[in-house]
Amino acid sequence: MKVLVFGTFDIFHKGHEYFLSEAAKHGSLNVVVARDLTTYEVKGRFPKNDQLNRVSVLKGLSYVDEVHLGNEGDKYKIIEEINPNIICLGYDQNSFTEGLNEELKKRGLNVEIKTFDGFQTDIFKSSKLRE
Repeated sequence: MKVLVFGTFDIFHKGHEYFLSEAAKHGSLNVVVARDLTTYEVKGRFPKNDQLNRVSVLKGLSYVDEVHLGNEGDKYKIIEEINPNIICLGYDQNSFTEGLNEELKKRGLNVEIKTFDGFQTDIFKSSKLRE
């Protein structure tokens, strides 16, 4: 099984670790890291750590099989390229997820979507850790 997750993963913390390790239990884990410009477009600010730094951190994790940078144009194209069996979403993930099922079907992809609960979200949330 090929598993796909995507996110910014800016200030890597135990919540990210929990999410990724849980996703990895479902198959070979592919992580798509949001580009700096995409992060700015979605969140209104650039990440604290640049995209290459964030990729490097994720590549160092034993349970991550592949790390990819997101597509600058068509944000869903990378899903077509990876062609996962499962997409795992975080509890608070809403960028590019609304209408995801419909978009996948339109592209001829049959992908199961799983949403995970967060891990100690009162402590481990990037927006709280940025403060």
